[in-house]
Amino acid sequence: MAKKTGVGVPSDPIADMLTRIRNANAARHAEVRVPSSRLKLEMARVLKEEGYIADYEVEPAVGQAGEVLKITFVSRPDRRRVISGVKRISRPGLRVYARKTEIPRVLGGLGIAILSTSKGVMSGRQALRAGVGGEVLAYVW
Repeated sequence: MAKKTGVGVPSDPIADMLTRIRNANAARHAEVRVPSSRLKLEMARVLKEEGYIADYEVEPAVGQAGEVLKITFVSRPDRRRVISGVKRISRPGLRVYARKTEIPRVLGGLGIAILSTSKGVMSGRQALRAGVGGEVLAYVW
């Protein structure tokens, strides 16, 4: 029998964040709010540095404990979205790691891989430049 994690508590918070981003992006929302954590904050920083989101900020959660990470999407005049796809790679049931020589290229360099390395969370290009490998968290294109 499967173990229940409780109502509203995802067993994979990173996958939950990526799904919220994917859904809000598809529905053409201007922003999305996700429960905040240090790892999610670092992933949002990488997305902003790479130009996939316009901005992010941490706000106090209304009606509950903790904080909320507000992610604002890039608005383009032609109403097309910058993010066309998001995929979770390493997950709790199957961790995926990459050596510094095996860092994946997403869509032949058009997308990014987000890695958690010993030097912090960074994009695949940054990890290649720094000469470090790590856990491949997600692909964004």
